[in-house]
Amino acid sequence: MKCYKCGYDIITDGKVFRQETCPKCKCYIHCCLNCRYYDVLAHHQCREPQARWVKEKDSANFCTFFEPSGTQKSVSTAKANEAKRKLEELFKK
Repeated sequence: MKCYKCGYDIITDGKVFRQETCPKCKCYIHCCLNCRYYDVLAHHQCREPQARWVKEKDSANFCTFFEPSGTQKSVSTAKANEAKRKLEELFKK
C-alpha cells in the first residue's frame, strides 16, 4: 500500500494495527485516507455501507472494515477535506 500523505510504499503482512505509522512521514496508516473504501463522493465519505462515520479521516480509528488501499490518494482530496472543514466552521451555529 502507499501512504496517503507522502506516497511511501508500505509493506504490510496481513492486518494493519490502529497505531501503526508510516516509516517515512509518521502519519497513521489505519485511517480512512488509506482505506480502499474511502471515497469523497460517498455517504460519510465511505463506500462501506455498514461503517460508522469517522470525523477525522487522517487519524487512526477503530473501523473494522478497514482494508489497505492499493493506490495513493491525491493531494487534492486532502485539500477538498480541508476546504469542507473550513466551510463547516464558518457556518456552524
